Amino acid sequence: MKRPCAKSRPERVSKPWGHELIFARTPHYAGKVLHIRKGHRLSLQLHREKTESILVVKGRLRLIYGRTPKRLAALTLTPGEAFHLPAGLIHRFHAIETTALFEVSTAQLNDVVRLSDDYGRTRPA
Repeated sequence: MKRPCAKSRPERVSKPWGHELIFARTPHYAGKVLHIRKGHRLSLQLHREKTESILVVKGRLRLIYGRTPKRLAALTLTPGEAFHLPAGLIHRFHAIETTALFEVSTAQLNDVVRLSDDYGRTRPA
């Protein structure tokens, strides 16, 4: 049965680095706006199945990424710049300035393997 189109409010999820607004959650895809406070960073992480793409809309974001923890690269993304993160790619977002970014992804929102975390949320892979 198809669900009717409907107006809704995004779900706000508080995080130690800021918050996210989940504006789309379906069996096939998800959409979020991440608000990251200046100087904060998300976990060094990877996703086993989830694939995501980001678009910076405000601030400056340092993106750390690579295939292995010993071979990571870094680049700075500014408003209007996007990056695709395939499943298995290690990555971390670090807000150089207070940053807002759109994230669109496959639907596996709980598919997070934390390798390192500033807030003590690391769990074994």
